[in-house]
Amino acid sequence: MIRVKICGLTNRADAFAAVDHGADAVGFVLFENSKRFIPADEAVRIARALPPYVQRVAVSVNMPLEQVRELDRRRAFDVWQLHGSEGRGDCALLRPLRLIKAFGLPLMDGARPETYDVDAFLLDKLSADFGGTGETFDWTLARRFAVATDKPVILSGGLDADNVRAALDAVRPYAVDVCSGVEASHGRKDLGKLKKFIDLCKTY
Repeated sequence: MIRVKICGLTNRADAFAAVDHGADAVGFVLFENSKRFIPADEAVRIARALPPYVQRVAVSVNMPLEQVRELDRRRAFDVWQLHGSEGRGDCALLRPLRLIKAFGLPLMDGARPETYDVDAFLLDKLSADFGGTGETFDWTLARRFAVATDKPVILSGGLDADNVRAALDAVRPYAVDVCSGVEASHGRKDLGKLKKFIDLCKTY
């Protein structure tokens, strides 16, 4: 069964709605330049209140490693999604934390994902703003990436209820990650879109 992560959560009501509708994971963007930014203290409060069976993902972009460790010691997040230009050395230094490393496609010259000691990869559209564009990309690139790695691949980038099943057919990922495709506005979810998206994935 396809796993679903609802990302860009900024409030308690949307986080609980995502869980109630069957999300396997929820994501909190701790990057201040993001339109879906949530302060760390608020993200911790919401994450701690969620049921224990949902994975709570902290999304960071080039956050200093000691700040990551300090936040992790608060025991609110299960997984860290590194969505910036963090290198394989940074990932190695953060172990044994559970890590997802995001890569924009097409890969930049010199990128070597196979050298990263992480638990999974997230694939998004290549962007100078570190994702969050709400735009799709060439899914054949994602399929090639998925075939070439033995790690789980999470597909992101412009997914919504209209295209998610085509994306699943094309890439066959371990999981999908959606943000803008289930929003009413930046940082606010449309609960109808949220439910429809999750239902389409869970009945795939």
